[in-house]
Amino acid sequence: MTTDTSTATPQYAHEHAPRLEWAKLVPDVYKAMITLDAAAKKGLAPLLVELVKIRASQINHCAFCVDMHSKDALAAGETVERIVQLSAWDESRHFYTEQEAAALELTEAVTVLTDGFVPDEVYARAAEHFGEPELARLIALINTINAWNRFAVTTRMVAGHYTPGAFAH
Repeated sequence: MTTDTSTATPQYAHEHAPRLEWAKLVPDVYKAMITLDAAAKKGLAPLLVELVKIRASQINHCAFCVDMHSKDALAAGETVERIVQLSAWDESRHFYTEQEAAALELTEAVTVLTDGFVPDEVYARAAEHFGEPELARLIALINTINAWNRFAVTTRMVAGHYTPGAFAH
């Protein structure tokens, strides 16, 4: 006998609890991170900022930040298609500008330092599309989202409850 499950409510995995609420325990560190994040993204295109944050968060397996920055990107006018393709951006470059592709390539190189140094050719491609002040901010942005990811992953912040614009970063 088979049971029709087309109307059954799916049984999702249990949602884990966060290990600790680091931002409440060290508010001075959290505020410093907010300030760093705001300074890093100043003058960069808002959608580029979100693409970089999503991509670094995907690489770092930070579900909380993927959720947050995907929602913020959508709220800022990004398309679902470009967000969905982001994990395979190199195979779907036609969704992104040359500047965005260079930023994403640099994001991957900075985020995955275990592969070695940031290659000169990756840096050079980014430098072709960003002036030095913009490039310095992009590098700061990439490093900042990597720090956010490490806080969130280590403390097991829970994805799925974020409302766009709820946090400053």
